[in-house]
Order: sequence, then C-alpha cells, then structure tokens
Amino acid sequence: MRSSEIGIVAIGRNEGDRLVACLKSAIAQSTQIVYVDSGSTDPSLASARSLGIEVIELDLSIPFTAARARNTGLARLLELYPDLEYVQFVDGDCELVAGWCDRALAVLQNEPTVAVVCGRRRERFPQASVFNLLCDLEWNTAVGEALACGGDAMMRVKAIQQAAGYNPTLIAGEEPELCLRMRQDGWRILRVDRDMTWHDAQMMKFAQWWQRAVRGGHAYAEVSWMHRQKPERFWVKESLRIWVWGFAIPLISLALLPFTHFWSVLLFLLYPLLMVKIYRQTCDRTDSRSAFYYAFFCAIVKFPELQGQVRFHMNRLRGDRSALIEYK
Repeated sequence: MRSSEIGIVAIGRNEGDRLVACLKSAIAQSTQIVYVDSGSTDPSLASARSLGIEVIELDLSIPFTAARARNTGLARLLELYPDLEYVQFVDGDCELVAGWCDRALAVLQNEPTVAVVCGRRRERFPQASVFNLLCDLEWNTAVGEALACGGDAMMRVKAIQQAAGYNPTLIAGEEPELCLRMRQDGWRILRVDRDMTWHDAQMMKFAQWWQRAVRGGHAYAEVSWMHRQKPERFWVKESLRIWVWGFAIPLISLALLPFTHFWSVLLFLLYPLLMVKIYRQTCDRTDSRSAFYYAFFCAIVKFPELQGQVRFHMNRLRGDRSALIEYK
C-alpha cells in the first residue's frame, strides 16, 4: 500500500542497480520521496530521475556526510509536503521490505512518546562472504526499547526538528548521536520484531571489513568525546574498551617481557577467552560456525577500532576535520 502520510528520504552514491531496487521499494510504499545524491559518477542520478523521483545533488564544495544528506533530504521533503509528520530514512544500498512503512506508521501513531521505530535489517547475501555474514549478525539486536537506530528507520518529524536534526559534521555514528539527543528530550526509540530492509553490503575483502571497523572506532571516539560531560556518558565505556583491548593489553604484555621472563605474553590469552565468551553468547541466535566467526572478529575488531580512535583524536588535536572513511 502507498501511503500519503509517510515521506521517504533515500541517500546514496554510486549504488547503481541497488539504488534502483531501493527506490522501487520506496515507490511501492509512499508517494512522497526524495533522493539525495552525494556525488555519484555512475548512472544513479539518471536512474532516479527516470523513476520520477525528486532528486537533490549535494554541493560538491562542502564535505559529504550521510547526516548532511539526510538533513537536506528532509528539508526538501518538508518544502514539498509541509504537513508531513513521519519520514522513513533508507540507505541507497537497501530495499524496504513490503509492508514495513505501514507497520512503522501504526507504531508511531499508537505510541505518541516514540520518536523512532526500526526493525530488522537483513543482509541479502550473508553467505557471499564471512564479512557479509558479520553484518547480518551485527544487526540482529534486541527487540524493544533501544538506545539508538541505524541508517534505516522511521522517525517522527517533530522529534527530529526538536533535536535540530542530524549533526552534519559527523562522518559516522550520526544516527545514535541523534537518538541520544532525542532521548534527552524525552523521546523513546523502539525496535520492533519485524523485517524492515534488505541490505547489500558487497563486503568481500578483509581490507573492507578493516576500514568499516576503523570508521566504527572513529564514531565511538567522536560521539563519546562530544557528549563526555553528559550524565549518560554515551559510548565512553565502549571507547575505553577499545583502548584496553586494542592498546593497553598488548602494550603491557610486551613492556613486561624482559621483567617476567616472557611470562607476560600469557596476557594475550585474554583474547581467546574473550572469543569463548562471545561465542557462547552468540550460539543462542545462530549456528556454531557463524558464532565462531562472529566471536573471532569481535575479538580482533578492537585493533582497527583503535586506529579509528587515534585518527579522530589526532585530527581533533590538530584542529582538522576528519575525512570520510569508506569501505566500498
């Protein structure tokens, strides 16, 4: 069913056929759609226009961020439809599941204190690579009250406006940061037990996984630094864990080698112990093989995340703005 109560903002760059699939899935659920393009060099713009979609090309002179694209898309959507109350955000490499928008709309209409509704994002080809599989497992979060959402979510326009929108300077982590400010304003974030989108990561190489993890570490660092004085201390613990596992344990182990007759190397056994812990926690929601992969990469992810943390703080100390970290 196509709804006139919901607007949709899709964002992307060089998504090709995936964008076409994304926009077609949006057309099936709403009559009010804006696509924001961040400098595509493939036929994305022509494809979107051929479907009759309102298209915005971001100014190339201003650094691209997903947050900036979403703000721009929502602003245009409200210019076209000023009375719009709800907006579904979707990334250009995702397809909306049939019926999702109606389900999310019903939740928002029945729950006046809920600002954001999200569902299950699923990887379309989880068996194509272990890295695609990791994405699929990562997105299988608990149903119910949540601290944050991802890039795909339906939001109440009033709540977005009250929070002053996404922070356009963030190169990653912009959705959790917005959700944090919404929760500080008294709104709730809700994840429902319903499929929401199909995602096509196309992450086939270890180097791609590493870069994605670097971006995640950068997001933890930037958002936690931004809100470090707030009572919730959002992502501060997560950032500290990155420094402990990615830096402190290896440093202490190696520094103590001459003084412990090399016994300090046993500190590295903490990593397989961490793997065992994560493996046991994951086995209840997937098969043993997938749980092993997930546990292994969760144990080593602190190293690229540390790289992202260091990158953020080095740029901060130099007064430089961080550039986008892309894995595709």
